[in-house]
Amino acid sequence: MHFSDGYWMVRKGFEVRHPRQARDVQVTDLQLSVLASTKVIATRGDTLNTPTATITLSSPAEGIVRVRIDHHTGGRNPGPDFALPGAREVRPVIEIDDQDATLRTGELTVRLRREGPLRLDFSAGGRSLTGGGATSIGLVTDPAGRPYVFQQLDLDVGEVVHGLGERFGPLVKNGQTVDIWHADGGTSSEQAYKNVPFFWTNRGYGIFVNHPDRVSFEIGSEAVSRTQFSVPGECLEYFVILGPSPKQILARYTALAGRPPRVPEWSYGLWLTTSFTTSYDEATVNRFVDGMIERDIPLSVFHFDCFWMREFRWCDFEWDPETFPEPEAMLARLKAKGLRICVWINPYIAQRSSLFEEGKAKGYLVTRADGSVWQWDLWQAGMALVDFTNPAAAQWFAGHLERLLDQGVDAFKTDFGERIPTDVVWFDGSDPQRMHNYYTHLYNRTVFELLERRRGTGEAVLFARSATAGGQQYPVHWGGDNDSTFVSMAETLRGGLSLASTGFGYWSHDIGGFEGTPDPAVFKRWLAFGLLSGHSRLHGSDSYRVPWAFDDEAVDVARKFTKLRMRLMPYLLGAADQVVAHGTPMIRPMAMEFPDDPATDYLSTQYMLGDSLLVAPVFHADGHVRYYVPAGRWTGLLDGRVVEGPRWVDEVHGFDSLPVLVRPGTVLPIGAHDAGPEYDYADGVALHLYEPADLTEASLRVGDVEFTVRRDGRQVTVRGPDPAGKAWSIVRQADEKSGGSASTEPGLSATVTLTLPDAAQ
Repeated sequence: MHFSDGYWMVRKGFEVRHPRQARDVQVTDLQLSVLASTKVIATRGDTLNTPTATITLSSPAEGIVRVRIDHHTGGRNPGPDFALPGAREVRPVIEIDDQDATLRTGELTVRLRREGPLRLDFSAGGRSLTGGGATSIGLVTDPAGRPYVFQQLDLDVGEVVHGLGERFGPLVKNGQTVDIWHADGGTSSEQAYKNVPFFWTNRGYGIFVNHPDRVSFEIGSEAVSRTQFSVPGECLEYFVILGPSPKQILARYTALAGRPPRVPEWSYGLWLTTSFTTSYDEATVNRFVDGMIERDIPLSVFHFDCFWMREFRWCDFEWDPETFPEPEAMLARLKAKGLRICVWINPYIAQRSSLFEEGKAKGYLVTRADGSVWQWDLWQAGMALVDFTNPAAAQWFAGHLERLLDQGVDAFKTDFGERIPTDVVWFDGSDPQRMHNYYTHLYNRTVFELLERRRGTGEAVLFARSATAGGQQYPVHWGGDNDSTFVSMAETLRGGLSLASTGFGYWSHDIGGFEGTPDPAVFKRWLAFGLLSGHSRLHGSDSYRVPWAFDDEAVDVARKFTKLRMRLMPYLLGAADQVVAHGTPMIRPMAMEFPDDPATDYLSTQYMLGDSLLVAPVFHADGHVRYYVPAGRWTGLLDGRVVEGPRWVDEVHGFDSLPVLVRPGTVLPIGAHDAGPEYDYADGVALHLYEPADLTEASLRVGDVEFTVRRDGRQVTVRGPDPAGKAWSIVRQADEKSGGSASTEPGLSATVTLTLPDAAQ
């Protein structure tokens, strides 16, 4: 939100006061509090009619500084607030002298100037991170008398900003105005399903604004040399999070706001759906499933979209009796084919639903101020919202889902949750403005916790569209309603990379695009991209996404990349371990993995899958692709060719190929099975060594087995399991210097040593 009119002036009708001078400092064991006046006090008379701000500094975790700016403190906060499971009170080091007041937590220091114009500066290890001078904090009143508080922080030369949720425009947020406000706007506008008030920069710090309300960010836009974030009301609270690397920033942020859990192994297999408005029944479903089996395309999950329920009744959680007359038996038959089952839901109750009157009578639906149920006709006729602030309503909603679990359902696609009205009253008295973004958190939490309770920890999975800060705890999330074009394929990837920059570890998207029908070229290129993503789903709106609906080559491409994905399961699960342990996402922007290479800052058409696979999707029908390779000798996973970086590469690929490069020094575990995602990963695993000269020591877990790899000169020693228990092998990948032939050693003992040729050292 803009408050200024250019450099010198304030917008007409707005009043902005800046805290300019520190007048009083108070210190406790846990915090530093400064009273700052909005004008320089020269005489006692200057203290009259002068607003003040209280700036409080503290630390909720080592390496994180909390900054709270209060104007008037007499208001009430009805909630909701972000749950911050990692927040605790850390005792910082506080020092006061005549010039400054400083607070240090770990390596992060904040310095507040006491003498002269007010200023905040953040630094680490003697290096400045960011800060703001006497006009960087604003207490604002708009023309209607509504209050706001803003903070501006300096942007350095060359500093770039990443994050702010799943956003489909340019990956780097510099120059953008971003409002954190949920909307159901597809993937082709500035609106977003997943808005998160968190960003990080290549200067080694992140910012999390601790408000579920609308937060307005001006990223080098209102003031081109600063970031700005503002909130309505009388206070602003934000956290400065030290890295210095992007992964370290995310580790601290997700430890504070909640870390993604493990998801079941079966969820990494290929998902296929009925699509949305297409015509389908059990015969259709069987034709799809059997068609995948006949064509040898491994399928793991079948999803029933909205019309598994009757029209005008979403949601009543009852199968359409005309289309699916015996759902329990149908699901049992599908499960006998090795499938898991997912069904679509949303948090709305249509007026025609059998649950509407019950929800109304028991107070389970969101109401207006006069006590009537809030309703409208957008999406479902007369629909109402389940009030998840009412524990009984959440239990009621979950209870109906439990019936579906009893029938054989394994997962839920938790759709919608963005268009939440603000002219309503919530059961617990929550502020409707704050609930607009936060509603989805309660919705997805209710469903995810039910699955955890019924299936166990690590066995719950959603396919969720909307989220806010903390939503990464309830995976998986998919990218929403995109178009069936190459352009939309690229914007989908930008959204996923932006979401990954915000701490969401698992992400998927509709292969082929949702709206419209992709031409075969788009579909085949998207297949390769989708099957090299965190999770993979074939889904559309008014047309099917079975590969044979496009052409025979699409079947071959689907088979090839699905089987490759299954063999990569040991590697994918290793990447998932990083999600759980550190909050590092499975797919990640190049700048996150290579923060010291400035060429990666703006890259948005390629990504890293885990820390070792570079993937560059093809966005053109003719197969042309241009991508950047960081320093080192990278090896093509599909063809074994070597590309030496740093440099840009231009190539043309057939539909059965795309650039997938293995990072030098990688030990890549390749599984022995490709029929599905669940198998004994260590039995028969091949450990592929890529450019071992770049390897010193590595350890990796494959299934329940630990491998360690160590290189000493020309000797590479691999320690694995007792060969009586598992069969495994080591493969030194072919390269140009070794004449193009790979060498393989079976794991005939618990320790295997390879001798590298001179050229490979």
